[in-house]
Amino acid sequence: MRVLVVKTSSMGDIIHTLPALTDAMRAIEGIRFDWVVEEGFQEIPRWHAAVDNVIPVAIRRWRKHPIQAWRSGQWQAFKQQLQAQHYDAVIDAQGLLKSAALVVRNARGKSYGLDKDSAKEPLASRFYQQPINVAKDQHAIERTRQLFALSLGYSLEKEQQGDFNISSYFSSNEKSEYLVFNHGTTRFDKHYPQVYWQQLITMATEQGWQVKLPWGSDTELARAIELAAGNPKVTVLDKLSLSQVAQVIADAAGCISVDTGLSHLSAALDKPNLTLFGPTDPGLVGGYGKHQQVLQASDYTFTGVDVEPKIFSALTPSTVWHEFHQLINSSQQ
Repeated sequence: MRVLVVKTSSMGDIIHTLPALTDAMRAIEGIRFDWVVEEGFQEIPRWHAAVDNVIPVAIRRWRKHPIQAWRSGQWQAFKQQLQAQHYDAVIDAQGLLKSAALVVRNARGKSYGLDKDSAKEPLASRFYQQPINVAKDQHAIERTRQLFALSLGYSLEKEQQGDFNISSYFSSNEKSEYLVFNHGTTRFDKHYPQVYWQQLITMATEQGWQVKLPWGSDTELARAIELAAGNPKVTVLDKLSLSQVAQVIADAAGCISVDTGLSHLSAALDKPNLTLFGPTDPGLVGGYGKHQQVLQASDYTFTGVDVEPKIFSALTPSTVWHEFHQLINSSQQ
């Protein structure tokens, strides 16, 4: 059985789809997947043992320059690659008009996706031959697992946690002496205050840890350089591919993260990971898997400390470090 997965972005959403493939692989003997994904994230599906072919798409880039994409032949080349295989099922786990109209409509095979009451963009459901209802009030991973199970006709065992099934792709250094602080995110109000990061770094390095700082943009690089300034135990990583960043995380003792794609990657690699949430709801997209813990800023009493963004004021570095220290200790037992 061969299935086409349509999940184009973002990093966290793509990672959240991996456990559904593991479920299907264990339920249906011999099932294999191809995957349509944004070109910038095409490394991620390759980490899963059930994926054969990755079909990169450039919807983000093509939307900015549609005429250029057409004249250059990029769209035609993508469509040709997409239609080279007839699939037993085409599952759109994105639930957006862009994925349904540009990808699902052009793929060969019976199409499945979230129905109008379940999809983020209800109109997307019109492009599916078999729309499926999946309750919204649950974690994104569980929603996707249920979508795959209902599409492919197998049952999920109650209370069985999903398995990302990618940690074996990367080696792991169990005696690591460094931590990874995933500080970068796109929205300003999701950033943990820089002064708080600096205090956390001081606490970590004074207790003998080294700290590594990944980055994915010039803005994040500039922040990482400022955070590392004057502390020889802090390393700003070079510009790395997603696979290289994943290997750094896989070899770490643990991570502290904001709500970002690298936090979900840390969870998928089974690393002890403390994620700091400000304006977003961890109930729907929070840490999932082994040794995952969430701290919600709104659960703490305002301290009066003047930091930006203000939503994180009450979630002080001392609180974060105390919780992380307990998480690391419990994960080693």
